[in-house]
Amino acid sequence: MAIASVNPATGETLKSFEALGSEEVRARIGRAHDAYLAHRRTSFAERAARMRSAADLLDAEREEIARTMTAEMGKPLAQARAEAAKCAVAMRFYADHAEGFLAPEPLPDASAVKASRAETRWQPLGVVLAVMPWNFPLWQVVRFAAPALMAGNTGLLKHASNVPQTALYLEDLFLRAGFPEGCFQTLLIGSGAVEAVLRDPRVAAATLTGSEPAGRAVAAVAADEIKKTVLELGGSDPFIVMPSADLAAAVETAVTARVQNNGQSCIAAKRFIVHTDVYDDFAQQFAGRMCVLKVGDPMDEATEIGPLATEQGRTDVEELVADAVGAGATVLCGGERPDGPGWFYPPTVLSGITGGMRIAQEEVFGPVASLYRVGSAEEAVEVANATPFGLGSAAWTADPEEQEYFTTELEAGAVFINGMVASYPQLPFGGVRRSGYGRELAALGIREFCNAKTVWAG
Repeated sequence: MAIASVNPATGETLKSFEALGSEEVRARIGRAHDAYLAHRRTSFAERAARMRSAADLLDAEREEIARTMTAEMGKPLAQARAEAAKCAVAMRFYADHAEGFLAPEPLPDASAVKASRAETRWQPLGVVLAVMPWNFPLWQVVRFAAPALMAGNTGLLKHASNVPQTALYLEDLFLRAGFPEGCFQTLLIGSGAVEAVLRDPRVAAATLTGSEPAGRAVAAVAADEIKKTVLELGGSDPFIVMPSADLAAAVETAVTARVQNNGQSCIAAKRFIVHTDVYDDFAQQFAGRMCVLKVGDPMDEATEIGPLATEQGRTDVEELVADAVGAGATVLCGGERPDGPGWFYPPTVLSGITGGMRIAQEEVFGPVASLYRVGSAEEAVEVANATPFGLGSAAWTADPEEQEYFTTELEAGAVFINGMVASYPQLPFGGVRRSGYGRELAALGIREFCNAKTVWAG
């Protein structure tokens, strides 16, 4: 696969890169391992100073890296700036909290295990391979890199092949921030070279955010090597609206939840499950708002929806919509690609979705919303859980009993009540079922790539 920046708004190739050869890849793994042996012995204060320096650099260079991201994968420029700012926040969060998250945990009553002292210590595993996607090309990496580096691990980044400039920027950022050479490196390689990296005995673990097939492939190799993995895969998140909900707020949030990042987000709301008492009002308002969103050049500050990141991605979206319409779905808004250059697809709303349609079971990675009419909270949960995925979910209701019901019964890694599913450094993030396993962010995220070492002293 070519490693190149291709502007999705025009189809123009901006810059191409040669993939690293196997010898250079092995050399970089060696540098990562050597760096780990030294980095693990540094103090939390040293690591925190470097991480804060990286955050300061990122803040200062926000406009530059935002334009790089937008040029490479097409997100609106304002959203790219926000992504860079969020990364700096996460870096400072782990600089502030890593030492506390990884502090030794003494057993209060050591005599219960016939010891004078017993505790759990959290120690780094070593070199961690990160296989990352293009949709949030900075944030997806930083939410792994910040906790991993603060824990004393080192990182190797295999980024998506259409965002190489962002990938190289990250390596340079951590180096300029003061992390020693080898602590964080970008591997410009194709997907076919990942297995050899993961099988290298100097690589201790892997984390992947991406598609289910990619996750399955990495997990299979890691299992064969008995290596730890964390997987964050696809999602088909439900967005439930009940009669007691603030309908105006639900509609406004639903639009943002579906089209942020041009609809290319694993935790974007994709299936809108609405109680029949408010279905017609919601559908009318929602489709009306979706239809007037401004689609265009992502570098234009007025643009709300840019192009999809790849030509194949647009083709995939078109095929899912065509399958649904062919099986009886109704198009309330959008549904046809515009004329002209670039990989644009309009905000689209479909009603009349049935379980036999592909869009009911597959993740649609673009600004396409599916509407479902239900008659009760129980039916809403049944529809919401009728998917192989389980990443995020949202429910809109003012009824405390319904809030508790949805919190308990929705099969997902996160439930947001009266809000939009989002990732925060302070909260654990991840899914269940075919959305993956393990957690990123918060204390759980930094501990994923640590050895929970039991210490017993007589």
